[in-house]
Amino acid sequence: MKPFNRREFLATAATATAFTIVKPSVAFGTNANSAVRVGIIGCGNRGSEVITEMAKNTNARIHAMADLFDYQLEKALPKFNKANTEAGKGEVDKSGIYQGSEAYLKLLNNPQVDAVLVSSPAFTHPGFLEAAVLAGKHVYCEKPAAPDVAGCLRVINAGKKAEGKVSVAIGFQIRHASPYAGLAERIRNGAIGEMVSVQLYYISSRIGFNKPVGTSDEEYRIRNHFHYTDLSGGIFLDQAVHMIDVCNWILNEKPENAIGRGNLRGTPDFGDTFTNYQVIFGYPGDLGVSVHSTQVGPAFGDVCARFTGTKGVAEAHYSQGVFVNGENPWDSGILRGGEPTPEQRAAGIFTSALHDSTTNKVKNFIGSIESGNLINEATPGANSTLSAILGRLSAEEKKGKNWNEMISSNQQYNINLNLKQFDR
Repeated sequence: MKPFNRREFLATAATATAFTIVKPSVAFGTNANSAVRVGIIGCGNRGSEVITEMAKNTNARIHAMADLFDYQLEKALPKFNKANTEAGKGEVDKSGIYQGSEAYLKLLNNPQVDAVLVSSPAFTHPGFLEAAVLAGKHVYCEKPAAPDVAGCLRVINAGKKAEGKVSVAIGFQIRHASPYAGLAERIRNGAIGEMVSVQLYYISSRIGFNKPVGTSDEEYRIRNHFHYTDLSGGIFLDQAVHMIDVCNWILNEKPENAIGRGNLRGTPDFGDTFTNYQVIFGYPGDLGVSVHSTQVGPAFGDVCARFTGTKGVAEAHYSQGVFVNGENPWDSGILRGGEPTPEQRAAGIFTSALHDSTTNKVKNFIGSIESGNLINEATPGANSTLSAILGRLSAEEKKGKNWNEMISSNQQYNINLNLKQFDR
């Protein structure tokens, strides 16, 4: 069988219009008959969580599903049917279940699909997002935008093609978390004064290993894609990118340069991703932003964005509160450590600052389709990803890098995977 390499794989996505010539239109009325019909490409844990939120909390119905592996489809189908039926929307259309290397094209060719969630590994994101836009589908693509520079530029270009036609969302959901939105508003309104410095960190434990169902090297790599930089982008694009996106969003800027370090200490006996990064970014206005990211060992640490100003310090933690200390103190109400008392639980006190982030994000996406007020997050999503790539490249090459140098390099991974072997 002829190998199905990356260029051929993504080139197929670029010609998706040959398969997908029907642009969807949605007539809204009763919940059962006029829900926004969503298809999912990549039925793993994160994708299943997001599309289930859509079914539960919006006027969206899980209509179709696609995955390279049949066992992923089999595992996800009962979850999707449950989410649909509990919301009174019926089960997933059996004719809309697609498996194999061209499953995503078959899903995009389904004229009944109005929108698509792309939650496959990061190396597929640019091609799948581009194909969805060319097919006239609204698209919600998980982060990162791509594992490399060339892929991010493709996402930006696809966003330009989507402008005024379909909504494009990138899965940086923290911007939609109520506590983070409240903090951002206060920082922009001067609560901490002039910005002095920013510290970002994502201190995580090591991730596990997924045993392949088959025996091929390709399945081994795909099922454990987070351990391979060319497939996932590495931990800086998987984890630290969330805090980098928060920083770019609050500052309304992107970095100009980066100086980074990192290494492979504590890695398993396979893969090539660094386990830790330490990067200092230079932002406009001579502002320094330090980022620490680790994914090693048995213990999870903390995730935080800390903004220091002349009038105070603003901190946003995943699970240790979101607040401002200084001349203009403020607290979001998120519990700062420990378990809530019964009284706090009754009052709706949360321990996680992300308690409503995914729900708000999917409501915003589906709402944009229903209202016609389209959103386009392709460029900011790609820029946050490119920011993380800038830091990763500096650490890997052990030298300073600047933004323009990175863009002009058009850095691209050459991925050669025989995906047709998984067709059934």
